[in-house]
Amino acid sequence: MLNKPSLTEKPIHTITATHDLAAFCARWAQETYITVDTEFLRETTYYPKLCLIQVAGAEEAALIDPLADGLDLAPFFALMADTKVLKVFHAAKQDFEILMMLAEALPQPIVDTQIAAMVCGFGDQVGYEAIVRKLVGASIDKSSQFTDWSRRPLSHKQQVYAISDVTHLRTVYEKLLEQLAQTGRGEWMKSELANLTDPATYKVDPEQSWRRVKARIQNKKQQAVLMSVAAWREREAQNKNVPRGRILKDEAIAEIAIQMPQTPQDVNELRLVSRGVGNSAMGVAILKAVQEGLARDPKTIPDKTRFDEMSSAALAASEILKLALKIVCETHGLAPKLIASSADIEALAADDEADIAALKGWQFEVFGKVALDLKHGKACITMEKGKAIILNR
Repeated sequence: MLNKPSLTEKPIHTITATHDLAAFCARWAQETYITVDTEFLRETTYYPKLCLIQVAGAEEAALIDPLADGLDLAPFFALMADTKVLKVFHAAKQDFEILMMLAEALPQPIVDTQIAAMVCGFGDQVGYEAIVRKLVGASIDKSSQFTDWSRRPLSHKQQVYAISDVTHLRTVYEKLLEQLAQTGRGEWMKSELANLTDPATYKVDPEQSWRRVKARIQNKKQQAVLMSVAAWREREAQNKNVPRGRILKDEAIAEIAIQMPQTPQDVNELRLVSRGVGNSAMGVAILKAVQEGLARDPKTIPDKTRFDEMSSAALAASEILKLALKIVCETHGLAPKLIASSADIEALAADDEADIAALKGWQFEVFGKVALDLKHGKACITMEKGKAIILNR
């Protein structure tokens, strides 16, 4: 008797018609779970352009071509909203950004195997290829990863790469599910999915875009200009559907915030702004944003504390806590990113009640308590047999 071919051995089917998509989605809707991935382009646009969708069930896997003439993705969006079917993604944030933009809703329920892998101790930086190699025993040809997914027809090599992402993902998910059951960390993973599945995560507020710009701000006037110019750039990039950097680089925004230009000539003299911009429509817009920033009520301008402005005691405490995080994560087989970022550690060093994940939920039980004990002398870091450990005092 011949063995039934696996998903990776079956011919690759590409869906280009709505009736075909509806038929596939109806069958996938009978599955316990499906694996999903997308390919997109965003190098030349602000909003990502969806170029391909990959879906695999237990019996059928297919590529969905969202660029096909007349294809209505409504059956796929309905499947994503079907709460009876679990949707498994890997590194889902960018996939969700696209789906939120197109469907105005997020898939549910979901699992992100990148998060599951971090909870299982695979580390912060481990790539999908390494996870597949370890859990599936297969290798992925990554040469198609950064190809132009908007060009048609897709090559056979591109199709194989795309479909393998979701077919291997089924085995990855099942192996990680076993590890989560063995370690009892399933609830830890679920708590990490909360932010991922919050629609607010994918709503870009131009007024908050200043937070991504690194600048050596010295006072609230500069801070206000930074906020105003960054918000203007974000709106401009959205309206023109171009990357933020096509409007102004982060470094240029930082320079504008610090120099606070008042005239077109002031703009032209900025080192990081293209020559002649001060005499253009963009120069007018920049100067208007500067003036709007300077006119802000100082009470509405938050402080942007930098690491180099921390007290020497807080700096020392943050270094100790970073070491403690490394020790705790190595002990428990966890990715540090799940517990605290560098900014979180700095906040904790300065404030016992900082609003960070490390002081909430399971992260507090694993690391937060230890961190506070270290801060207040109830624990210490020492060496034992050449290895750093944390001891209660």
